[in-house]
Amino acid sequence: MDCRTILMAKAPLLGQVKTRLMPALGAEGAAALAAAMLERAAATAVAAGLGPVELCVAPALQLPIWEQLQLPPGLRWSAQGEGDLGARMARAAGHALQHCDAVLLIGMDCPSLGVHQLQTAAAQLRSREAALVPTRDGGYALLGLRRCEPSLFTAMPWSTPAVLAETRRRLAAAGCSWQEQPPLVDIDTPDDLASLEGELRQLADHWRRVAAERGPGGPPG
Repeated sequence: MDCRTILMAKAPLLGQVKTRLMPALGAEGAAALAAAMLERAAATAVAAGLGPVELCVAPALQLPIWEQLQLPPGLRWSAQGEGDLGARMARAAGHALQHCDAVLLIGMDCPSLGVHQLQTAAAQLRSREAALVPTRDGGYALLGLRRCEPSLFTAMPWSTPAVLAETRRRLAAAGCSWQEQPPLVDIDTPDDLASLEGELRQLADHWRRVAAERGPGGPPG
């Protein structure tokens, strides 16, 4: 089965990414962690060996930050374009499914999403029309599809705990069969940082110390 993995990536720009982590990490720390998680997500997608890996980016393909990141070679690049998250995901999935049998949509905020989960989702799509890796905050870290179902992306309450339940309801309403894997943790808030491991944990701890030393309203360095 020809399967494409699409990583929906937001540029790790200072002050514009992972803003809910800024109280713990500062703006520089939040951006640095976002960059590291993006690099890990891209490397994981390539290591899964499922087929082409596409980096679908926002806000623009031409930003210098993309050349500064340590990303694996051979990625396909595309722009997310206009519209809300649902419109951008639907556009990316619909385009991919014109050229392949299945697509995995993933984000950059779940470093515990590994090769095993990606390969398992692809295997599930051999006998199901959709695959999900839920997150503990009520969303999902991966959505796999064999056909593009517009209802999964239209007027969805993104960034709320209702996303997963609503996605399940819409899959059922559309007559789609699906399988799920155990839930993982998205890194969105300071409380989520405790789940980080390895070099990402070290990076977060470093920026927490920096933020603490600066204090409220401290200079950027």
